[in-house]
Amino acid sequence: MSANNASRPLIGINTDFYAATKTYTAHARLNAGYFDAVMQSGGLPYLIPPLGKDAELDAILDRLDGMVLTGGLDIDPRRQGLPTMAAVQPMAERREMSDRMLVQKIIDRKMPVLAIGLGMQQLNTMMGGNLFLHLPLDQPKSMPHFDPSGGPHRHIIMLEPNTRIDEIYGGGELRVNSRHHQAVNVVAPKMRVGARSPDGVIEAIESTDPNWFCLGVQWHPEADTASALDMQLFECFLQAAVRQSDRLQLVA
Repeated sequence: MSANNASRPLIGINTDFYAATKTYTAHARLNAGYFDAVMQSGGLPYLIPPLGKDAELDAILDRLDGMVLTGGLDIDPRRQGLPTMAAVQPMAERREMSDRMLVQKIIDRKMPVLAIGLGMQQLNTMMGGNLFLHLPLDQPKSMPHFDPSGGPHRHIIMLEPNTRIDEIYGGGELRVNSRHHQAVNVVAPKMRVGARSPDGVIEAIESTDPNWFCLGVQWHPEADTASALDMQLFECFLQAAVRQSDRLQLVA
């Protein structure tokens, strides 16, 4: 490894899982925007397949400086004791089981984490919060948060004053990309709201612990439709991963 690469924090990124079909073997998949954003902001991406095994996940996390939790399909609502519905598209069970283990280990270790889309929802539920299963049904007065045709959609969010995300983006309002039909309902204990859309839907959450970079956003800062400001989110996350790594080395 070159000296330049050796100085880069190693950032884990969880991958999606697709079961075998008649025409394709089972495979893991990840949008390139995630690892491109980590590289551009100064990190080395480390892709984590859905292993679902304690020892292997621990061995991987021991090497990492931070973690990006990625987007995807929905959490199975039955895990929250809720009935499913036609609008809910559960992710593959193999990914869900592995992600649950992974997220819990991140929480236990207080590892620097940037949780995006589904990743934010997983973080909130694993820490004791819950979700709206389908905004058009649970919150009929909410504004559109996705384009039914699948095209790009953007809307305004308002940053909460005196939060980490407010500091990163510089305060006020942002226009973000949006393609979600679920959202945080009850925020988990020891977490707080970082941003909302004008209809009150929660768009960002973060840890109340000032020493833990734990931040989730409902939009997609890694996507082609992201704004130039979104790269600051990755850069601040990477800086936090470096600081955490330096602290751990001093303790050791």
